[in-house]
Amino acid sequence: QVQLVESGGGLVQAGGSLRLSCAASERTLIISRMGWYRQAPGKQRELVGMVTSGSTTYADAVKGRFTISRDNAKNTVILQMNSLKAEDTAVYYCNARGRVSVFKSESDYWGQGTQVTVSS
Repeated sequence: QVQLVESGGGLVQAGGSLRLSCAASERTLIISRMGWYRQAPGKQRELVGMVTSGSTTYADAVKGRFTISRDNAKNTVILQMNSLKAEDTAVYYCNARGRVSVFKSESDYWGQGTQVTVSS
């Protein structure tokens, strides 16, 4: 069973920085995309950013402040969050779409979520 293991998160003051990391438990997982979503209280889960083989996409709300980097060899993804705002407060979820072998279809995998709280 493939797992996405997240680390990082916590409490930070507005204007500060945090770094989230996510690693797939199966290094041999063939990943087509990997990134982050977030869900604030009372709101739907939304995309933060995603890395595919050819590009990186960010939500408008985080452009210029957040950076996603991916290590394909290690099947890890990092979310560097700078200039944090109170509205960035949410549970952040790592997401990956991939297949365990070329003979299998793709599946979506999710991390357990990590809380990010930004105090104003």
